[in-house]
Amino acid sequence: MKRLIAFDLDGTLAESKQAIDPEMANLLQRLSQIAIIAVISGGDWPQFRQQLVCNLPSEFDASRMFLLPTSGTKLYRYTDDWQAVYCDQLSDNARERILAAFDSTLSKSGITEERTWGKRIEDRGSQITFSALGQNAPLETKAAWDPDFTKRKRLQSALSAALPGFSVRIGGSTSIDITQTGVDKAYGMRKLSEFAKVAFNEMIFIGDAIYPGGNDFAVREAGIDSIAVRDVHETKRLIEALIFTLPSGQDSRNGEGKAPLAICPPARAQTSHTSTQK
Repeated sequence: MKRLIAFDLDGTLAESKQAIDPEMANLLQRLSQIAIIAVISGGDWPQFRQQLVCNLPSEFDASRMFLLPTSGTKLYRYTDDWQAVYCDQLSDNARERILAAFDSTLSKSGITEERTWGKRIEDRGSQITFSALGQNAPLETKAAWDPDFTKRKRLQSALSAALPGFSVRIGGSTSIDITQTGVDKAYGMRKLSEFAKVAFNEMIFIGDAIYPGGNDFAVREAGIDSIAVRDVHETKRLIEALIFTLPSGQDSRNGEGKAPLAICPPARAQTSHTSTQK
C-alpha cells in the first residue's frame, strides 16, 4: 500500500520559482487526506515558503507534510511552527572549492551570458546552485536558453571533472546543483523514510527530471517507484488519479494530531539540529 506521495517542486507542482496555483493547492489538500505528502527540491526554505507553504489552503493539515529543501540536505516539519529537523551544511573548504571550480569552468564551457536577473551563484548552506540567467530570470527566457540540455550537460561535465568528491546535477531549466558526493535526492528520501517511518515500497515519487543527470533520477535509482511528468498540468491529472485510486481512510500521520496552517508561518523557521558535512 502506498502511504506517502513525494513531489519535486519546480516544473512539477509549480512553474519555476512561481507559486502553486489554486487548483494545485486544492488537489494537494485532497491528497493529504489519504496520504502523507512530501516535497523535495533544489530550492532552499524561503523558496518553499513562498511557492508552496503560503499558498496551501487554511484547512491544510501540516502534520501530514514533510518538506525537504536543497535536494534533501534539509528536512522541515510543522509543530507550532515550521522547524528544521536537520541541516547538513557544506564545510567552508567545500564552499571554496566549489566557487573556485565555477571561476575556472564557466568561461571554458561557454557560459558567458551578459544579461542576468539576480544572482547566478547562490550558497544555500547545504548546496550551491548556479543559475545561468540569474535566480529571477523570466520563465520564457529560461525555457529558451537550453532546450536540448547541451549547455547544462557541458557545464555539468566540466564541473564534475573539477570537483571530485562532489555531486553535480542538472537542476532546473538553467541551473546546476552541487552537494557532497552521495548527498542527493535519494539521500533525502532515505532521511524521509527514517523520520516519517515509511518504507520505500510504500512511497511514490513524482518529478520532471527523472532522467540520467537530472536531479530527480537518483530517487528512481534508489528503488522508489517514480513517475515522470512533463509539466504541472500533467502532475495535476496524476494527483486526481491518485485521489481516486489510493484507499481512503488510512491513518498516515503515525499518531500525530492535526496542525492546520491557519496562517503563513514566519519566514525564518527554527532549527532544532544542525550537522556539518566534512
